[in-house]
Amino acid sequence: MVRLKRSWATIAASSVAAVVVALVAALVYCTAMPGRSVTGALPALSADERDVSAELEQHVRVLAVDIGERRATEGDSLARAERYLIDELSKVRGGKLRRERIPSSPAEAANLVLDLPGRHAAPLVLIGAHYDSAPGGTPAANDNGSGTAALLVLARRLAQSEHPLPLRFVLFANEEMPYFETEAMGALVHARGCAQRGEKLRAMFSLETMGHFSDVPGSQKYPPPLSRLYPNTGNFIGFVGNLASRALVRDSLGHFRAHATVPSEGAALPASLPGVGWSDHWAFWQQGYAAVMVTDTAPFRDPNYHQLTDTPEQMDFDRLARVVVGLEAMLRELSED
Repeated sequence: MVRLKRSWATIAASSVAAVVVALVAALVYCTAMPGRSVTGALPALSADERDVSAELEQHVRVLAVDIGERRATEGDSLARAERYLIDELSKVRGGKLRRERIPSSPAEAANLVLDLPGRHAAPLVLIGAHYDSAPGGTPAANDNGSGTAALLVLARRLAQSEHPLPLRFVLFANEEMPYFETEAMGALVHARGCAQRGEKLRAMFSLETMGHFSDVPGSQKYPPPLSRLYPNTGNFIGFVGNLASRALVRDSLGHFRAHATVPSEGAALPASLPGVGWSDHWAFWQQGYAAVMVTDTAPFRDPNYHQLTDTPEQMDFDRLARVVVGLEAMLRELSED
């Protein structure tokens, strides 16, 4: 009997050890990333980064201050934003711009699609951001004036030289509720169109809520169990994908870290984890595409998320400029792969 009890104890201990090993292996699989994040004091902004910072702030102030709320059901607010964005995208050298109407949307809301040809016809690299705002009258400077402004700057800069793969920039309407995950969601309309046309995507990046940073310990929160794995200071930009997009998360973050002057973190996580799928990249996952969200983590860091206080004054345009310049280098290298 004593031997039997010892045998069961040994089996139980072995089982627990196996579970622990499996959990550790799963966490390493999801969170181990190439390269090193920037640490310590940030270097001085370059002249180029200062120019980008000013350009980003200009775009965000037009969207959040001059226009403000941007919704299909709130007068002509979304249409006013659309006119401004069409005017800016029309200035991009060599780009082909089209308006993609969303059939199920009120007020004939539309995505704005800008294609930059590459030396090869496919696969394409797609960069997207939503330009609508959340309900409740928020000026939506960070969510998602930041992503929209970053896309405009990236399109202008990347059009200045040729690249092997074609680039597509899409400003999506109707990401916010009540449209998220419905037929009226702009990103879902576009992702389905990509699949129906048989388009091959090298990568899809969703630029989402990117401009709030803090150096205060405890300013960064996470859904459990991630708090034990990542910094508790919200001074980094995050690259987030589902498990099927793990290779893209690692590839893109590795390229970004090789050039960026701002801290960065990355993870490929189960899509069911809160926050992982909360933007336009979700729509591309539904069509089987690899897609990554680039974000400051939104409600897990920014106290102004979806509030009337989401104004340009709450954003750090210098650090956002560092992110955008790093993304530009990353996108150029991904287009070469």
